[in-house]
Amino acid sequence: MTTLLETLSSRGSDSGGSFEASGGGSEPERENRPVKETQIIAIYGKGGIGKSFTLANLSYMMAQQGKKVLLIGCDPKSDTTSLLFGGRACPTIIETSSKKKESGEEVEIGDVCFKRDGVYAMELGGPEVGRGCGGRGIIHGFELLEKLGFHEWDFDYVLLDFLGDVVCGGFGLPIARDMCQKVIVVGSNDLQSLYVANNVCSAVEYFRKLGGNVGVAGMVINKDDGTGEAHAFAKEVGIPVLSAIPADEDIRRKSANYQIVGKPGSQWAPMFEALAENVASAPPIHPTPLGQDGLLDLFSAEETGADFVLTPATVADMRGANVSEKPSLEVIYEEI
Repeated sequence: MTTLLETLSSRGSDSGGSFEASGGGSEPERENRPVKETQIIAIYGKGGIGKSFTLANLSYMMAQQGKKVLLIGCDPKSDTTSLLFGGRACPTIIETSSKKKESGEEVEIGDVCFKRDGVYAMELGGPEVGRGCGGRGIIHGFELLEKLGFHEWDFDYVLLDFLGDVVCGGFGLPIARDMCQKVIVVGSNDLQSLYVANNVCSAVEYFRKLGGNVGVAGMVINKDDGTGEAHAFAKEVGIPVLSAIPADEDIRRKSANYQIVGKPGSQWAPMFEALAENVASAPPIHPTPLGQDGLLDLFSAEETGADFVLTPATVADMRGANVSEKPSLEVIYEEI
């Protein structure tokens, strides 16, 4: 039996990552049906950097442009869909699966997938703190999606929201197993978010060398204050900036109140319209990850301490007042 992970892998590695939206009928009938070109895109970034904000508004705008979009939250915090649904937390796949299993029932699509204005969304969820592995939860969630018929669904875009700080295998699945065609990183003008973005680029290149096909389509700069570090990072690693979302009080306030700002006709509509077009057309490319010194060089040495010189510690430093010199047992011969 072909698993969902194997199915996604085969889709991501072919040209365009297309798959057939089948739903019954004879083999000849299915063969004559048009093939739906579905873009599966994984979005990575530091926790709290604005992935959920970006994806909620991006998916909403795509739907308003006539696209059929599935948004899947793959973060244990389960905050991906909250903005889309006005702050309402939808039941997660893992949580629902556990409850249904206890009662001897099967999970149905209506138990975990919800929609708003053309956007379909669900949350994989994760274990409670200290009670399980988040990465394993991701794997379990995708296995359940297979049972729900993922390979028969008919979407233009499937957007996966992944936490970039976590480096375990579960969160790296889209890159490691070609589950998507391309990756988008979300960052800002701060060292930590760019460190995470750089790590994601490193992962993409690592699996490329092992035969993978996933590439980085570009970067979304969130809360852009104009200092330029994120733009400099994108230029150095060789990826385009798909959008620079300003650090604006109107955006901050509305997002804090669970409002979609990327609505047609709104002040911010042109920005998300352009982002939707860029996301759709950006090809997956090979990034050139930076080393630690390269990241530090993006910032002023006065701000990061990049000009600090490492001073080795001594045994005397470690022992403090208890240090005492012991006579050496080494035999030293006089030079002839």
